[in-house]
Amino acid sequence: MRLSNFMQALICCLCCLAAQAGWAGVSDKPNVLIVTIDTLRADHVGCYGYKPGHTPNIDSLAADGVLFKQAFTPVPITLPSHTVIFTGTYPMLNGMHDFSGNRVSRDQPTLASILKSNGYTTGAVIASAVLDSRFGLNRGFDFYYDHFDFNRLLESNLDAMERPANVVADEALRWLEQHYQKRFLLWVHLYDPHHPYNPPAPYRETFKSHPYDGEIAFADAQLGRILTFLKKKGVYGHTLIVFLADHGEGLGDHGEKNHGFFIYNSTLHVPLIFKLPAAGTRRQVTQAVSTVDVLPTILDELQIAVPKAVQGRTLAAALRGKTAEASPIYSESFLPRLHFNWSELRGLQDESYKFIDGPKPELYDLSSDPGELHNLYAAKPAVSQELQSRLGSVVTKYTQGQGMAEKTPLDPALAERLRALGYTAFAGGGDPAVSNRNLPDAKDRIEFYQQFADAMDDSQHHRYTDAVEKLKPLLKTEPESVPVRYLLGSNYYRMKRFSGAVEEFQRVVKLSPDYALANYWLGLSYAQASEYENSIASFQTTLKLDGTNFSAAFNMGAAELKLGRVEQAADAFRQSVSIYPEYAEGFLALGEVLLYQSKLDDALTQLQKAVRLEPANPHAHAVLAKALEAKGRHAEAVEEMKRAGAPQQ
Repeated sequence: MRLSNFMQALICCLCCLAAQAGWAGVSDKPNVLIVTIDTLRADHVGCYGYKPGHTPNIDSLAADGVLFKQAFTPVPITLPSHTVIFTGTYPMLNGMHDFSGNRVSRDQPTLASILKSNGYTTGAVIASAVLDSRFGLNRGFDFYYDHFDFNRLLESNLDAMERPANVVADEALRWLEQHYQKRFLLWVHLYDPHHPYNPPAPYRETFKSHPYDGEIAFADAQLGRILTFLKKKGVYGHTLIVFLADHGEGLGDHGEKNHGFFIYNSTLHVPLIFKLPAAGTRRQVTQAVSTVDVLPTILDELQIAVPKAVQGRTLAAALRGKTAEASPIYSESFLPRLHFNWSELRGLQDESYKFIDGPKPELYDLSSDPGELHNLYAAKPAVSQELQSRLGSVVTKYTQGQGMAEKTPLDPALAERLRALGYTAFAGGGDPAVSNRNLPDAKDRIEFYQQFADAMDDSQHHRYTDAVEKLKPLLKTEPESVPVRYLLGSNYYRMKRFSGAVEEFQRVVKLSPDYALANYWLGLSYAQASEYENSIASFQTTLKLDGTNFSAAFNMGAAELKLGRVEQAADAFRQSVSIYPEYAEGFLALGEVLLYQSKLDDALTQLQKAVRLEPANPHAHAVLAKALEAKGRHAEAVEEMKRAGAPQQ
């Protein structure tokens, strides 16, 4: 039966309208775009009332969607905050209180793994090494663009641990170009507002007196490129877009320059916007919500079942102008505990008050004191006790043992990279599951912490003498501070004051015997001080504590060579490449030792691996040429010498 000309024309017209709107059919689930901007305070965004800044693209999303005026992260640190967002669980369950040697459990459902199992093509473009795939948030993503090289310890490439928003946008647009016609989930992570604030031109000039705002404006412009692409391809209208920050920034409030140390709302209050596929949903929600609710809300909108492990609650009712049953506005910072052995902070807020639990508890009336400047804990004992009790109930309800997180070693390269990004990355504290109110209150250590952070910044920028001068006075307050002693040792090592480095790292391992990295650096310091037996012993201890530290095995081999123990050196080099099969330097060292021992076939095998892994290394080609010559393979040896760049006879 043939359709009438009128019906054919009507169908054609409807198809055209559907294409223009980006409509893929009533039964088809929408695309999902999640954009997280790191370190973005809500009160520095235009649609949240900020006038000096420039965020037209974020504001346009708010104009097209639902803006949550009071959204809060449970933890003001990048990795654990993103873990909350992508698992819908609090740190008490997921175990990601910090970035100190943990990764998201393989048993933990994530937004990407859930959507992938529901037919979505999944991609992510990451701007900072602190979200590298080794931490587990890559699970469920078909494409996870991190590509950070942790194995190069040169200080000259520290900037390679983050990438600017324009590079992130470039990669995101390349991925979208290939996948926008599919049903997709794309996560775009922009890191620019993170300290230090150094926006590119013209934002550097425009925001000369407020470079933090310049970084935000630059990130906003790159977001605009992605939104423009979606609109041009006709899929903007069929895409659920969730925009938020992982946490805010102290900017000097309460004495905190950056974030992660305190749990005041300067670092907890974040922008949160849902742009729904359906048009005409513009509204503002004043109800306080937590970012733990993002995942269940997305799944609810997609009509996908929420896994039982998820602790957050859907905000679907709030998206439609009703009151949602939101999750508790819980907050925590374990940075003081895990890295400095000071007391952790935990908090809970309701419609009017916020309670912060610590050795010196705090209570604030947010309606009259939004800056949290006047502690009412003693003045309002009934309110304080009620919120303290509720906080205890929340912690008990949402805690699951030690949490689901898996342990992952904090190797030397990773620790250096984290410090390059401003993270302490020291194992100086205790068990996060055990509270101890006899430890120092974080409020009493903020000046100590900021001076330590300044010293760490000096260290990363080669100002070792300045760093030492900042660290020494801190020992008057805490002579047994593990992170201070560790950083002192690190700076002495770089200043070639190896006896001083040995002394500091000895004190660290005495205070914290299971601190693998401290044992590793003690081994390096002993080696530089020509104490090779002690060096080998320290590397052996390191490998017992952390069997993944291939650098410890390699340096143990170098120390064995210094003592003339060639066979033991070969064993150590073999151990280094068995731990890290892509370790060119290890294969080269092993090959040289085998060549010295006249084990030519084995030497050739190892040296060929070294050349394959690092073809631009002229020394590797030269040693391979020697091995080939020793085997009588003269023509091949000549070719290798050419690759080594040596003059030909």
